[in-house]
This record gives sequence, C-alpha cells and structure tokens, in this order.
Amino acid sequence: MFSVMKLALVIIFATTFVHAADVPITQDEFIRRTQELYDAIVPGNQAPWKKYFADDSIFSDEKGRTMDKTKLVADITPVPAGYSGAIKIDKVQSRIIDDTAVLSYDANETETIFGQNLTARYHITDTWLRRNGDWQIIASQAYRYYEDPATGKIDPKKFGDFIGIYELAPDQTRSVTAEGENLFVERKGKKEQLFPETCDLFFRKGVEGRILFRYDAHDKVDALIDRRNNEDVVWRKTK
Repeated sequence: MFSVMKLALVIIFATTFVHAADVPITQDEFIRRTQELYDAIVPGNQAPWKKYFADDSIFSDEKGRTMDKTKLVADITPVPAGYSGAIKIDKVQSRIIDDTAVLSYDANETETIFGQNLTARYHITDTWLRRNGDWQIIASQAYRYYEDPATGKIDPKKFGDFIGIYELAPDQTRSVTAEGENLFVERKGKKEQLFPETCDLFFRKGVEGRILFRYDAHDKVDALIDRRNNEDVVWRKTK
C-alpha cells in the first residue's frame, strides 16, 4: 500500500510540474521581471541579473559596450553616495512565439546628483529564451534617445564673424545669415536655425552634432566645422 501511495504522489507531482511548465508566460510577467531588474540597479542588487540573464547572454548598452553575463553582473554596483534615481519602463511591445519572446520598451530614467535632477530616455529590446521551462534573456540591446542640449546665450555682436559663404567642394556650398538676433545656415534651399550652446558653439533642433566656427591666426573665421560624433567636416569660408 505504501508503495502505491508513493507512486501516486510521484505521478501527481510530475503532472503538476508539467502543467505548470506549460502555462504560457505573459507580457505582464515579462514587464514585472524587467522592472525588477531596473529596481535592482540603484542598490546594486545583482541577484535578479544573475537570475534573468542566461549564462551565454550578450548585452549591448547605449555606450557601445558589449558584455557577457559575467561583465554585466559585475557592472551592477550600488550608486555612489549623493546619487539616487529610478528607471521605469514604458511603451512596451512584445512578441511571444513558442520558446522565444521579444520585449521592446522605453526606459525612462530619473537621476538626482547631490540635489540636481537629470533625466534620460532609452529604448531597449530584450530577447528571452525558454530552456528547460526557464525563461531567461539571451540578448539585450539598448540605445539612448537623442536630446537637444540646453540653449545658451547668443552674442549678436559676433554674427559679423560668422556670416558668409562656406565651401565643402566645388558647387557644394552653404551660407550663414542673420535675422535680428537669430542665426541661420542654409544649403540648397534648406534653411535651419542655429541655436547657441555657447557663444561660439551651435546646434540644430533634432540634429545630432554641433556647428562651430574656426578662427585663424589673425582672429578671423576661416571655416565652419560640422562636428558629428567627434569627427569634423570642414567647410572653408570663401566670402
């Protein structure tokens, strides 16, 4: 009788385990696990990152770093004294197909550094894989949304230095003009306002990169520099 009861209990346990493993995972559960990961960043709690990332996972962050699980987990440390913040996920989309799931979402970060408040927005895509009934992230990739810098003060007295025609190559020119206290750059009929980051450094709304003007040894502007990702395209001033 004991053996029969023991066998019955084994069968019940095994059946329950199989049914539990067959319960489909939901987007809400992925959201819960993902938020658990981000809530663990400020205190430097590595446990969720060890739990939810596969041993052979690949993680690529917004800084261009690609890490394996060991390096990723080691990167989770408590924030320094005087720092605080949070990351909340938003605008979630998912595709769950058999043993693979893709979760795509925004991550909205708020950070306080010794009383000064900062914000940043990221978009992240995680690929989850189910192995032996266990869902883990096998790959994750993030990028940061571009944000315009803060607008500084403009110095209209310097406009005379900047106004003129700049040439990249034959028949490839752009002009810089001023209207009141606003500065503009125009090429092939496309006119864009230059907003000051500093009195000599400018940006265009929604355009990554900077426009700056180079002075020669005689303190005259001789070029417009279109700086993109720390690399320069130089437009020589012709008049």
